Amino acid sequence: MGLGFAVGVLGVLILGHAAYSTIQYRGLLKIMEEEFSGPPMNVVLELLLAFLFCIWAALSVPGKFLSINPDSEENRIVSLPDNLDFMIFNHRAKVSLSEIDLKLKH
Repeated sequence: MGLGFAVGVLGVLILGHAAYSTIQYRGLLKIMEEEFSGPPMNVVLELLLAFLFCIWAALSVPGKFLSINPDSEENRIVSLPDNLDFMIFNHRAKVSLSEIDLKLKH
């Protein structure tokens, strides 16, 4: 576990605390019979901080990219799927490509 993962967990915990604080605040307003006009400023700041932590963790936690071996048989798209019922080869692109070919020949 790296620093990015720990920051992500902290961001999620802060986000949960902000949600709990908002629910508690609304309950307090119901007891005092006041109208809910929005969350308190500390909850808004907690949400912004949690958002920044979660974004930072999402950008830093993923691992390194691995190169793709182009000669591998697993990466080939040449093989067709077993069910060919939904493969359509007569569509608009056939007509538009032939029009482009005609324009290029002239």
